[in-house]
Amino acid sequence: MISNSDAVVVLVTVPDVEVARRLASVVLNARLAACANLLPGVESHYWWEGQLQSAAEVLIVFKTIRPQLEELERTVHTHHPYQVPEFVVLPITDGSEKYLGWIAGETSGR
Repeated sequence: MISNSDAVVVLVTVPDVEVARRLASVVLNARLAACANLLPGVESHYWWEGQLQSAAEVLIVFKTIRPQLEELERTVHTHHPYQVPEFVVLPITDGSEKYLGWIAGETSGR
């Protein structure tokens, strides 16, 4: 049984909406996340290969559970165009019991 405390949010940035939609579709069809929110219009500033860079990106916010993280990360790396894609995991420390239960239910029955 998966507990609600296993729920996490995973942040992934991609270069455009088309890539975001494809990646979200792959992840959701594999039941590696219960939900993917696509947030276009993100402006990222970062260091890459010794130079300060900036780019317009789309942020994907995946809701999933800890037991899916390894496969989710592998899937993101396989389908992502960046050499080093963002993959940041944040714990969900509290929330609606029904919503957290829904996340667990949609991702644990693969």
